[in-house]
Amino acid sequence: MVTIGCGGGGAMRRHLDHAWRVFATGFSFFVFGLAGLVLGLVVFPVLSVVVRHGETRTRVCRETISWTFRRFVGLMRGLGLLRYDLIEFERLDRRGLLVLANHPSLIDTVFLLGFIRNCTCVVDEHLFENRFTARPLVAAGFIRNSAGTDVFTQCIAALDAGLNVLIFPEGTRTRLDGVIRLRRGAANIAVRAERNVTPVIIRCTPRTLVKGEKWWQVPPRPPSFSLRVGDDIAVQSFSHEEDAPALAVRRLTAHLEQYFTSESVAHAVP
Repeated sequence: MVTIGCGGGGAMRRHLDHAWRVFATGFSFFVFGLAGLVLGLVVFPVLSVVVRHGETRTRVCRETISWTFRRFVGLMRGLGLLRYDLIEFERLDRRGLLVLANHPSLIDTVFLLGFIRNCTCVVDEHLFENRFTARPLVAAGFIRNSAGTDVFTQCIAALDAGLNVLIFPEGTRTRLDGVIRLRRGAANIAVRAERNVTPVIIRCTPRTLVKGEKWWQVPPRPPSFSLRVGDDIAVQSFSHEEDAPALAVRRLTAHLEQYFTSESVAHAVP
C-alpha cells in the first residue's frame, strides 16, 4: 500500500508540474504579446514625440526592446520554465560584429537580442506583418528579410555604423534531426563586408519550442539553455585573390555548416 501511495503521489506531482508549466508558458506568451502591443501603441509613439533625433530614437527603441526581452527571459526563469547559462559573452562587448547563431528554439532571438548590446537583427518578413511585433520591429530599425529589400546593403551599412548584426543563417529553426543547412546570405555578407564571423552556439536540453511544435507541448522537464560565444572565424582564410567571391561564400558556408552541426550535436533526436 505504501508503494502504491508513493507512486500515485509521484504521478500526481508530475501531472501538476506539467499543468503548471503549460499554464505558465501560455501566460508568458500572453505577457510577451501584450508587451509588444504596449511598446507599439504607447511607448514608441511617445518616444517619437519626445526624442526628435531619428538615430537616437531608433537606438532608444532597440535598447527598450533589449531590456524587455531580458525581463521576459527572467519571467520565464522565475516561473520555472527554463534555466540558462551565458558562456564567454564578454566576447560580444565589441562593436561592428557579425554574429551568427544556430536556431534550435523559438526564443533564441529573445535571448540574443536581450543580452547582446547595440544589436540589430535580420528578421523574417512575416513578423513585420504581425500585429504584436510589427511596430516594435520598425521602430527599432531591424532589417526586413524580404525580396524587395537590399538586405546585404543594409547589413553592411549597420556594421560600418558600429552596430552588431545578428543573423540566423539557417533561415528557420534547426531540423529535429539536428542537421544544420545554412543559406548563403550570411556568408555573402561576411565576404562582401570583409567581416569575421562571431559564432554563438545554442544548446537546449530537452528540446522545446522547436519547428512545428505548439507552445503547449512542453517538455517533460524544464529545458536548460546553453549559449556560448565561440572564437571569431576569420573570413580571409576562405578568400583567395584568384577566386571569385562566390567561391569564398560557398567555402565559408560549408565550413559554418560543419562548425554549427558539430558544436550543436546535442540537438539531434536520440
